Amino acid sequence: MNDSGAVLPWLVIRQDDSGNRYRVGRYATKIEAQKIADSLDGRGHKQLYWVERVGQSVQ
Repeated sequence: MNDSGAVLPWLVIRQDDSGNRYRVGRYATKIEAQKIADSLDGRGHKQLYWVERVGQSVQ
């Protein structure tokens, strides 16, 4: 939990064309995180966006 007491177990991750990975944000639900990832992915940049649960990183 963070200072506000909210649980945000879902992450949106961005990977750029050089393979660097960054956390875009944390969200309360998978659906909310997926909407953000889809919105960002739809912008047509070379970055890759995906959703993962805290503690379950994609290798």
